[in-house]
Amino acid sequence: MSQSHPRISKAVIPAAGLGTRFLPATKATPKEMLPVVDKPAIQYVVEEAVAAGLDDVLMVTGRNKRPLEDHFDRNYELESALEKKGDANRLAKVQESSDLATMHYVRQGDPKGLGHAVLCAAPHVGDEPFAVLLGDDLIDPRDPLLQRMIDVQAQHGGSVIALMEVAPEQIHLYGSAAVEATEDADVVRVGGLVEKPDAADAPSNFAIIGRYVLDPAVFEILRKTEPGRGGEIQLTDALQQLAADKGVGGPVHGVVFKGRRYDTGDRGDYLRAIVRLACEREDLGPDFRTWLRRYVTEEMQQR
Repeated sequence: MSQSHPRISKAVIPAAGLGTRFLPATKATPKEMLPVVDKPAIQYVVEEAVAAGLDDVLMVTGRNKRPLEDHFDRNYELESALEKKGDANRLAKVQESSDLATMHYVRQGDPKGLGHAVLCAAPHVGDEPFAVLLGDDLIDPRDPLLQRMIDVQAQHGGSVIALMEVAPEQIHLYGSAAVEATEDADVVRVGGLVEKPDAADAPSNFAIIGRYVLDPAVFEILRKTEPGRGGEIQLTDALQQLAADKGVGGPVHGVVFKGRRYDTGDRGDYLRAIVRLACEREDLGPDFRTWLRRYVTEEMQQR
């Protein structure tokens, strides 16, 4: 019988990146606040955490990230104006973000990498497992990846990472995991990890995507982790140590995700994410799909 482990209650969202791939739009606007249809990308991520039962959310921010805090705070002037207009629909949408979760914020200070950002969460998280959600990866709510990862961690303990099979020529864009099968088709044991390897050096084409459920032992390892690829403290390097020494922080498992994922960290994928989500909206989809079909047809005829 599998041992039962404590359920997690806290989510950490690193959001201190500069968003250089989206300049000049991100010169004064955090990349996490770029809209995906009519909601900022970061709200989708917080909604995912809340849907998995994690309504205690710590956001790790940096300079020029104040709009993130403002978005999840009350805006009494705007709410009052909408209420006076009788615009209940927009009022509910405005209030939704401020009522989603109990939000906390800490500044990373120096941009020393994802591992350092996670380490900044240690005082808030304490000695309990927690989730990390990266804002560039949006997971469709119809494919509850995070909840599955929490269930796997509750069963096995240790840490759990999200994995997705990618083409070998794309693995250099991700962390790569060496894996072994388990009794569950969507769960693998992780024996090692490499951050953004060349295709020839990758242990597999299982790529790490932006969801983690971590044992608090990762904090002590991160405190001792030297800067790695790109001169940054890599979370992947700390997870490699956890995978190599199962006596410290338990094993590392991976959940192989085959659902719908929207990558908003790349300009092209960001645009594709907007189109896909807009097409699926009940209020926007019918008219937008009609226009899109006509546009594509006209473009094909002109080429």
